[in-house]
Amino acid sequence: MTDTATPTLDSYDAVVYDLDGTLVRLVVDWDAVARDAVDRFDEHGVDAAGYDLWAMLDLADEAGLRDELEAVIAGHEREGARISDRLPLADRVSTHDVPVGVCSLNCEASVRIALETHGLSEWVASVVGRDTVATRKPDPEPLLATLRGVDVPPERAVFVGDSPRDRTTAERAGTAYRSVESF
Repeated sequence: MTDTATPTLDSYDAVVYDLDGTLVRLVVDWDAVARDAVDRFDEHGVDAAGYDLWAMLDLADEAGLRDELEAVIAGHEREGARISDRLPLADRVSTHDVPVGVCSLNCEASVRIALETHGLSEWVASVVGRDTVATRKPDPEPLLATLRGVDVPPERAVFVGDSPRDRTTAERAGTAYRSVESF
């Protein structure tokens, strides 16, 4: 299913949300994150200038620096989660009669911090971040891992997100997708 079908969220057996841009907006200066990441690469003699953060993650894998780069990015994300802004869709999290999960490109710790900061943790049964599984969105595995956490098959779930990457993740996982803009 896509946005053209309009069943209610609770007509599914699980609802999974993206985090940043969907439930909250992390207060992160992504340009500063990229500068700090490039500096970390420079410390190891690896030229990362001109790479975006996602490409830097791949470069970090190749250079054996993934843990160090994750630490740089995650530090910014955790702080940004503490001071994040709650978005209107977050008000729906507590209203579902089905299990709720969160699947995010942010590190798991920042997701948990944001959920706690905004009083959403008690309604979220499964959390998967960028560092929870070996792959990241748009690979389907993070979303599938979130669904395994609530014991719901992909075809009985809906993923709510804010980006083309989220839509692609849902399609690859075999779940329905609803865009934030549809609410």
